[in-house]
Amino acid sequence: MGNRQQRFDTRAVHAGMEGLRESGAHVPPIDFSTTYPLPDVDSGGLAYEELATGQDLGAGRSAVYQRLWQPGVARFEDALAELEETDGAVAFASGMAALSACLIASVTAGKPHIVAVRPLYGGTDHVLASGLLGTTVTWASVDEIAASIRPETGLVIVETPANPTLELVDLAQVALAAGDVPVLVDNTFATPVLQKPKRHGATLVLHSATKYLGGHGDAMGGVVAGDRSWVERLRQVRALTGGLLHPMGAYLLHRGLRTLPLRVRAQQDTAATLAERVSAHPAVRRVFYPGLPGQDPKGLLGTQLDGAGSIVAIELAGGYDAAACFTESCALIEHAVSLGGVDSLVQHPASLTHRPVAAPAKPGAGIVRLSIGLEHVDDLTDDLMAALDAAHAISPAEAQTPEDARLVHAR
Repeated sequence: MGNRQQRFDTRAVHAGMEGLRESGAHVPPIDFSTTYPLPDVDSGGLAYEELATGQDLGAGRSAVYQRLWQPGVARFEDALAELEETDGAVAFASGMAALSACLIASVTAGKPHIVAVRPLYGGTDHVLASGLLGTTVTWASVDEIAASIRPETGLVIVETPANPTLELVDLAQVALAAGDVPVLVDNTFATPVLQKPKRHGATLVLHSATKYLGGHGDAMGGVVAGDRSWVERLRQVRALTGGLLHPMGAYLLHRGLRTLPLRVRAQQDTAATLAERVSAHPAVRRVFYPGLPGQDPKGLLGTQLDGAGSIVAIELAGGYDAAACFTESCALIEHAVSLGGVDSLVQHPASLTHRPVAAPAKPGAGIVRLSIGLEHVDDLTDDLMAALDAAHAISPAEAQTPEDARLVHAR
């Protein structure tokens, strides 16, 4: 992989580009081949066996079949591993496919029990709660992790900043509590620009690459970075289950890494300004943003994290009705799921991404989540203030109640 002594921004531009100059290319070629020629029966069979069991493509070996190995996907994986400072990475068709592979690998190793710290992305919460992949889960606070671990515990799963209300988790504390149990950190919100979980004891780093890594809302993918033993296990799961990232997606996600530092920092600057500006509006009960006073009690900004990121959550004083009105009143900011793109998005987590989450852990019905893009901060301010005015006008005196969360399910 590239030169890890270079500064992050330089590595983001050049990671995964090794060998291009020698081939006469300036950007990675896109290879859509689904199958590759085999020089002879014996070497073809050996290459198949090696790739299907998660090993690297050997020098001079045929790639055999796209499900087993793909050159553009491999370049993206090398680049992400370099930025996350891990031995390697394995890319999948989506973030949930990446998470599922981790769970399957844990189950097949005889470690089906998972300890998970809420809040998590709603899809992660749902697949753990369902037991669909053969796992069982213990929900724990960070202080409860050590007591929750069993002999059959395969993973401790955390997300920080957490989706959707941006709670920060001390990863060093988690790793200490987990002991020998691997820690999986969802680093989607922070990206390696702002946080490198391996430095703080994480074994696996998960991304929904659809979000910030791609950055333009036009490529879906997931990726897990980790040590060599986990990379081999996850490659085997991918080869057998067919969750490979498409070559075009790999190209777009790799391209996204090259502008990742610039986008993340610019979006973060705008988010910090907006979080302050909306805090005083009478329609707002609370703004969730780690950069605001009192929202980083453990002092993780500047130590574990290099910034607060560009997701902002707002709790509307008028509960569900105000949140729905606010969401539907945004004009510049698009009402849509997902996050991390160049355009700003708003959504209502309790009724969408976190709809399947159990009631005690579901986000409040008055909470909306904003993903801040690259628009001008004053234009975004105008849009937010108009939407907040509309929300305040329909329910100026309402207070959120516990029943609001239940109403979301009913509607």
